[in-house]
Amino acid sequence: MRPSSAFSLLLPFVCVLPSPTQAQMSSSTGPVIHSAGPVFEISAPEFATPLDQEYKLAFEMAQAADSPDQLNVVLNTVARYLNMHGQAGLPADQVTAAVVVHGTAGWEVLDHDAYREKHGVDNPNAALIKELVAAGVKVILCGQTASARGIPRDRVMEEVQVALSAMTAFLVLQEQGFRVNPW
Repeated sequence: MRPSSAFSLLLPFVCVLPSPTQAQMSSSTGPVIHSAGPVFEISAPEFATPLDQEYKLAFEMAQAADSPDQLNVVLNTVARYLNMHGQAGLPADQVTAAVVVHGTAGWEVLDHDAYREKHGVDNPNAALIKELVAAGVKVILCGQTASARGIPRDRVMEEVQVALSAMTAFLVLQEQGFRVNPW
């Protein structure tokens, strides 16, 4: 048998075996949010995460998910933010988040009945929004978005607060010490 033939016979088996790096990389949810936000443990990072400072971050949720039956990726990112800092040892009272919702994402904070009427499925974001709010996250809907798009305020999830505008919400949050997530 030619050497190249022997290699081609072994190649499928070599590709299936995980590398040592891949074998060590598994994500998990928690300790703050258990239904979403899986993160990886990073042992001994060179850029340290100070355990004695407060982390307050505001996230912008402006785009709806690609499909009405999918979770909005921004909500998953907020869960990841809470979980990664929780796993790194930061106390929950030192890590705070807010989500400012506007644009096409405004429809994603409807209660199940209203969401089902509009999209034909239950709101895939509802359970995570409830879990995030229970963990202290502020979820804020832009009132201008709600009015311009005809989103009925009495059909918005009770956990969601309505602001004058997204711009106002970001300004108030920044005055409260929140930084705006850069992406």
